[in-house]
Amino acid sequence: MPTKIFLAGATGAIGRRLLPLLLEAGYQVHGTTRSAAKADDLRAAGAVPVVVDVFDAPALLQAMAAVRPEIVIHQLTDLPPALDPARMAEAVTGNARIRSEGTRNLVAAAREAGARRLIAQSIAWAYAPGTPPYAEDQPLDRQAEGPRRISVEGVAALEVQVLHTPPLQGIVLRYGQFYGPGTGVDAPKGPGAVHVDAAARAARLAIDRGGPGIFNIAEAGGPVLTDKAVRDLGWDAGFRLPGLA
Repeated sequence: MPTKIFLAGATGAIGRRLLPLLLEAGYQVHGTTRSAAKADDLRAAGAVPVVVDVFDAPALLQAMAAVRPEIVIHQLTDLPPALDPARMAEAVTGNARIRSEGTRNLVAAAREAGARRLIAQSIAWAYAPGTPPYAEDQPLDRQAEGPRRISVEGVAALEVQVLHTPPLQGIVLRYGQFYGPGTGVDAPKGPGAVHVDAAARAARLAIDRGGPGIFNIAEAGGPVLTDKAVRDLGWDAGFRLPGLA
C-alpha cells in the first residue's frame, strides 16, 4: 500500500506545485480544498479530493480519520489570488487565524488520526532584528507592532503547535518570499526569496529526510542561513518542475 499523505491547502500556490512531486514519488495524496468546484481539478490531477474547512474542527477530524494518513503537510494560507499586493494588507488577520486556530485544528486531527509526521509552512522574515544572516535558532520578532505583530504571533502559534505536539514529528519550513507560477511575481523582488517549485521540493524532501525542527528555505545570499536545509534535507534552491508553467 502506498503511503497516504493528507495535503492541506492542495490548491494553493505551493500545494499545486507539490502535488505532482508527491504523486511522482508514489504517494497516495488526499488534498483539501474549501471549494467543491475545485474538487474535480484535484481529482483530474491525481489526488483524492477532500472538501473541508480547516476552521470546522469536527468535519476536519472526521475527514482526517477517514484517511488515516501517515504524513500531514500543512500548506494552508488565506492569501489573495496571485498574492495581489493591493489585497495583502487585509489578508494579514485571516492568515494569522489560519496559522493559529487552523493549525490547532489540523494538529489535533493529525494526532487523533495517528499521523507520524507533520510538515508545515512558515515564513523566513519573522526574525527579531539583529545581525543577519539568521539561523533557525534565532528568536522571532515578538516585540513587533501593528500588522507585523499579528503575522509574527500567528507564525509563533503555528510553530509551537507543530513542534511540540508529541508523538507527531513536527517540521517547520520557514519559506522566503515566493515567486513563480501562481504568485503574481515572476522574479525575486530581493534577496532571500524562493521559487514556489523549490519551496514545494523542500516539503517533499521533509517527508523522509531530516529530523523534527525548523528549516530556513530561501535562496542563498539573503537574510537567512539555509545550510541546514541543504545538509539535512538535500535541498537545492535551483530546483524547478519540468514542463509545468
